Amino acid sequence: MSPLVPDVSTLVPRPQPGAPVRLLCFPNAGAGTAGYRHLAELLAPCAELRVVRLPGRERRWNERPHVSLEPLLLDLVEDLAPHLDPAPGQRLAFFGHSMGALVAFELARLLRARGARMPDSLLVSGLDAPHRPRTGRVVMHGLDDDAFAARLPHYGGTPRELLDQPELLKLFLPTLRADFAVVETYRHRPEPPLEMPVAAYGGRADRETSVAGLAAWAELTTGGFRHRMFDGGHFYLTERPAELAAEVAGDLARFGEALV
Repeated sequence: MSPLVPDVSTLVPRPQPGAPVRLLCFPNAGAGTAGYRHLAELLAPCAELRVVRLPGRERRWNERPHVSLEPLLLDLVEDLAPHLDPAPGQRLAFFGHSMGALVAFELARLLRARGARMPDSLLVSGLDAPHRPRTGRVVMHGLDDDAFAARLPHYGGTPRELLDQPELLKLFLPTLRADFAVVETYRHRPEPPLEMPVAAYGGRADRETSVAGLAAWAELTTGGFRHRMFDGGHFYLTERPAELAAEVAGDLARFGEALV
């Protein structure tokens, strides 16, 4: 990217250039960068968070959001190139929640296919392993606006003040619908397992995941696996940020020791 063009692809909520880990964070459907601010504070100074900003939100509001995963990944490879090359001695890790977990996983596989720098570890949250069948779910992206908006409270995460203002919500629906389409049109393609360590986190009361589904991430790596459940639902990470941060910090340290 030219130095004359501002980099809007990420936000660094709390710069930590000397941190041992650069943690690239991928947001859930419809979300921007704000959801990771507390985690950035809690993980300093052991990790510097760089939160990925996808098209169609915040400073990229005028960009068309992607409706399928493959073109999104191709754009991310280009947009994130400067962030995929950490400082000497600094490790690189990916963290993704819900849709972000899927994006992080498939981006790691795309980087491997290209022979590019891969993350040293992968941390996923709020998503069953992508090779597991997804059945019995409402296909959100095909609903009309009224039906789509009516289903949003089921998933949580959408601010009440937004749900209570239909005209304002209407502005956000194209991005929300596009993100649901990314997940709902995804089809897993078998590949050899990753060689990096993977950690999977989830909420015990999350209706979108299961303990078995989260544990199945172990089948997608040969590099070691950790699994932790927290009290709370799909957005347990906003309800239990300190607990999650402690677990993430511990896993990053363990995974780092395994690389030595």
